[in-house]
Amino acid sequence: MVAGVGVQQDDRSKSARARSDWDITEARELYTLPFSDLMFQAQSVHRDNFDPNRVETASLLSIKTGGCPEDCGYCSQSAHYDTGVKATRLMKQIDVVAAAQRAKDAGATRFCMAAAWRTPKDRDLDQVCDMIRAVKRLGIETCVTLGMLTPKQAARLADAGLDFYNHNVDSSSEFYGKIISTRTLQDRIDTLEHVRRAGIKVCCGGILGMGEHVEDRLAMLVLLANLPSHPESVPINLWSEVKGVPVSETAERPDPIALVRLLATARIMMPKSVVRLSAGRQYMTDELQALCFLAGANSLFIGDVLLTTTNPQRDHDAHLLHRLGITSGLA
Repeated sequence: MVAGVGVQQDDRSKSARARSDWDITEARELYTLPFSDLMFQAQSVHRDNFDPNRVETASLLSIKTGGCPEDCGYCSQSAHYDTGVKATRLMKQIDVVAAAQRAKDAGATRFCMAAAWRTPKDRDLDQVCDMIRAVKRLGIETCVTLGMLTPKQAARLADAGLDFYNHNVDSSSEFYGKIISTRTLQDRIDTLEHVRRAGIKVCCGGILGMGEHVEDRLAMLVLLANLPSHPESVPINLWSEVKGVPVSETAERPDPIALVRLLATARIMMPKSVVRLSAGRQYMTDELQALCFLAGANSLFIGDVLLTTTNPQRDHDAHLLHRLGITSGLA
């Protein structure tokens, strides 16, 4: 028994070092460990890099909803599908700042602004940069997701003081082409490189439950972990049910234990990244969320709505974290 623990400790110390040379076999070996061994390694790595009893809280606002020309097969905001989501214009800065203030007052430490674009036009980017500066003055971190960026656009966002840029890879390279045809995975990776070179922190993760296999989920983690630098934030989303999109025909919600295993694997492979429970928490029990935190998840979105889908309410989140002895921005 002692020898076995020694081996676990040695493996864990190796995994605690940030690496960019993972392969799918290693990821699979981690994922399929006996559950208690996997959780032990994940929690140990987590404690080496983070306060295990604290989570980051963020808030997400759709500043421009619907009408997106991309054909992402999971998305309610794509113009290719009839989902009942109406296209809107870019919000006014005064309304965005008011929403950011409410988010801060509710306990959020980061405010994320999302616009349903393929890529922003210069006139739109001018307004977004002004929003970033105004939200920054509230003393809260800023994040935006605006679609694909050129190096010049990324530099402009950096000049505005943007802290994080979100651009998910969504899934494995093998599964990606089954859900999106209007832009390639390489397009997404190119944008991540532009963002990184501009000095902006990267928020990049994916979506589970679209009909992909476990191997696709692990391949996605390998892709993220083998980027030149690990994303500072890794959001893990459960696909939120949307009528009228192709993924609704193939979707299958992950087994809860499979979700916890994937989060634990992500924690070990990307030891210094913040791993966020993002969309889909409305499908999770309190007990499942507790296991996710134990596996190394240490961030969540607060608020009643994420873009166009529901999210657990703030009071419920605060009560759950209090029961678990986890501190956050929530009172």
